Amino acid sequence: MCSPSATLAVWVRSWLTGDSSPDDVIDALHEWAPIHVVRAADPAIAGRTGLSWPEPESAGATTLLKAIRDAATPPDSTIRLVLPAPGDVRGLPIGTDFAGAAIEAGEGVIIGTPGHNGSGLVPHLTGAAMLWTVHGVELSPDTGERQGLGEAEYAMREAVRDAAETLGVLQRVSVGGGGDARRSIESELADLARHRYPPELSARAQRVLDSADRVAAILTVAEREPATASVSASGAAASEDLLRPLWSAVRSARLAAYAST
Repeated sequence: MCSPSATLAVWVRSWLTGDSSPDDVIDALHEWAPIHVVRAADPAIAGRTGLSWPEPESAGATTLLKAIRDAATPPDSTIRLVLPAPGDVRGLPIGTDFAGAAIEAGEGVIIGTPGHNGSGLVPHLTGAAMLWTVHGVELSPDTGERQGLGEAEYAMREAVRDAAETLGVLQRVSVGGGGDARRSIESELADLARHRYPPELSARAQRVLDSADRVAAILTVAEREPATASVSASGAAASEDLLRPLWSAVRSARLAAYAST
């Protein structure tokens, strides 16, 4: 699992469709932090949701699940994962406080009925606790403009190869870089693999996510290579240009796989 928001999105969807229990959701979230707390982003949201502001609720994950269930109660409600990055803000309600917070965090979850007011949740790790802040958002219609699983699976096969080649290029141009890249990649993969997926996740979606994790692990190690070497400003920019489209492919594949659950 790539992020707390991804865990929340897929396990809450599983719970609300009757395939998992609330305890399953809480157990999955606890892999990210032992404590989960929730608060409203502002007084208006506090009044609408009953959540506390500015201090978080002390009841923890139970209150988080209640807030999500309330937001997802109307007919035709949806749960959308967003994984924004600089230059890639797909799925965000631009110009909102939620969008700014999600961009800063690199993740978020949007819950509600398209065309109506809903909730946007953004996590932030504070010590041993994961703080979830609930923002008010107006959901735009889901245009469905995302990769299909077949397209994502093909893209990830290509991306695994391209990411490995990119890592090799960066290691060759680095001065004093290197190290045991394979061991570092396996360590990154092990950290991602400790998170469970709902049992109803399809085999194809699992393959896409596994491939995306491998590409992300390679890219994470590749990003560290210049940091351990003497790299010029132009070299750093060139490295970023190599990595950016691969990270975009990873986000696209993950969003396609999570949306399929």
